[in-house]
Amino acid sequence: MGQLLESPYALAAIVAVLAYLLGSIPFGLLLTRAAGLGDVRAIGSGNIGATNVLRTGNKGLAAATLLLDAGKGVAAVLLVRWLAGNPWWLEHVAAAAVLIGHCYPVWLGFKGGKGVATFLGIAFAIWWPLGILAAMFWLSVAFMTRYSSAGALAAVNGTPIAAYFLDQFDLAWLFLGIALLIDWKHRGNIQRLIAGTEPKIGAKKDDSDPEPDPA
Repeated sequence: MGQLLESPYALAAIVAVLAYLLGSIPFGLLLTRAAGLGDVRAIGSGNIGATNVLRTGNKGLAAATLLLDAGKGVAAVLLVRWLAGNPWWLEHVAAAAVLIGHCYPVWLGFKGGKGVATFLGIAFAIWWPLGILAAMFWLSVAFMTRYSSAGALAAVNGTPIAAYFLDQFDLAWLFLGIALLIDWKHRGNIQRLIAGTEPKIGAKKDDSDPEPDPA
């Protein structure tokens, strides 16, 4: 076992599997079921993230989902840092794997969340100034445009650019990959933003319309 852990490839594989399993825990689904609210995938967008949990009318569960999904990103990075002595490349493996686990959980047929909360947790854990910048991007753009999805997309796409200009080139590459994945998960939101049909924050929507879910 000791020789196995001395191999960087074996260590990376172990970290990737464990981080993926952590990321694949569907907190939104588990919390709504535990609260007797049924399957969150049967309402709204069908997403397991905090935004769709909020559509159950339970703000507490939505907040808990947001914190737990972000916590997955924090835990994956900090556990590797604590156990493995801060090798940056291994933290990046954990970050990528926990996000993939959240977006594509094996337990739910690889249909998971959109990854924004987990992304924020990763950003704060890897380098907290970058996490603060990401949160500022999200809140400022969402406030100015009143589109939650626009704020989320500004955060995930602005973070690698910010990392680059702060001379954190390894983080710029990591968050570029993260941005591409989250952009793909938000392709429906992007299409609606371009078409002008994305609902704004607080806007009422007909129940028959497809519900966008930025988180």
